[in-house]
Amino acid sequence: MKKTDVAKKALALHKRLGGKIRIVPAAPIRTKEELSLVYTPGVAAVSSHVAKHKKDACMYTMKGRSVAVISDGSAVLGLGNIGALGALPVMEGKSAIFKTFADIDTVPIVLDTQDADEIVDTVIRIAPAFGGINLEDIAAPKCFEIERRVIEALDIPVMHDDQHGTAIVVVAGLINAFKVVGKRMQSARIVVLGAGAAGTATAKLLHVAGAKKIVVLDSKGIVNRGRPEPHKRELAKFNTEGITGGLAEALTGADVLLGVSGPNLVKAEDIRRMNEKAIVFAMANPIPEIMPDEAKRGGALVVGTGRSDFPNQINNSLAFPGVFRGALDHGVTRITDAMKLKAARAIASLIKKPTATKVIPDMFDKRAPKAVAKAIR
Repeated sequence: MKKTDVAKKALALHKRLGGKIRIVPAAPIRTKEELSLVYTPGVAAVSSHVAKHKKDACMYTMKGRSVAVISDGSAVLGLGNIGALGALPVMEGKSAIFKTFADIDTVPIVLDTQDADEIVDTVIRIAPAFGGINLEDIAAPKCFEIERRVIEALDIPVMHDDQHGTAIVVVAGLINAFKVVGKRMQSARIVVLGAGAAGTATAKLLHVAGAKKIVVLDSKGIVNRGRPEPHKRELAKFNTEGITGGLAEALTGADVLLGVSGPNLVKAEDIRRMNEKAIVFAMANPIPEIMPDEAKRGGALVVGTGRSDFPNQINNSLAFPGVFRGALDHGVTRITDAMKLKAARAIASLIKKPTATKVIPDMFDKRAPKAVAKAIR
């Protein structure tokens, strides 16, 4: 289906639906007796109990089965900073995915502020109603500070999905891609094109997974320890080979290219600089850093994108529903790197015999959320 056709059909669908999310009561209200149990006077007993026994809120209210999906609209998909209302359709879509794949009730919330202090304060103040917080489409570098501060302040699971959902799925795909090309993560040079939320979290999780040679680039070239941004100085530590320069220098002799940046930044001649049997995950949406056919012309053996119309779709929807399902089910209050790595391995394990065109499960593989949920404990 052409991009213009998808856009037209999506606009028509959303206009017809008037939004993708509905609030549906769990119990019917058909009689005065039912009303007296759901609302006053019966609900007073529930409120009194929860006020005295706060831990029971997860059993007696929506808190135990609900997640807030929160954005400030500062980094929405490939659209950039389009503000709160522009972000709302995406947050609704995220909520629909939560419900469809993990049976988690969510509330999409968009904030009319892009100030880090105000975002942190707002999230903390609304948190009592929810069992988890999914931060979404918040621009780097403030997303790192916001997530850290919210995690420290709350006793419920908090995850910025643009960072960690992406990282989990990328690592899962790479585990199987390395099997296909006959290489080891520990000895491969992995180039990450993009030092924003997704690139930073992916590089960090790869380091936890055992990768020793990780080179991260932003628009200025290979990040180094002289950069003003703290997260980029941290990423520079992973460049154990001390490579300097730009994309050409990073890719010469590299085994993996992970694109989490923007469209059409890489050419076939760039891929030719890489070692034989190269792995390329070009995940910018809707237009990747390099199209699959061009990557293959350059010599890549395993190619993935963020799109559903090519093999090996690297999509964070394989991770985040199961992450929060597991956190809610197992009483997890903090989602650790060890849990993320276990989740990545669980996803990878669903592909018993990886091939160049099948290193990651399909988004609609019903086993994925369950496998991830088991890993989050």
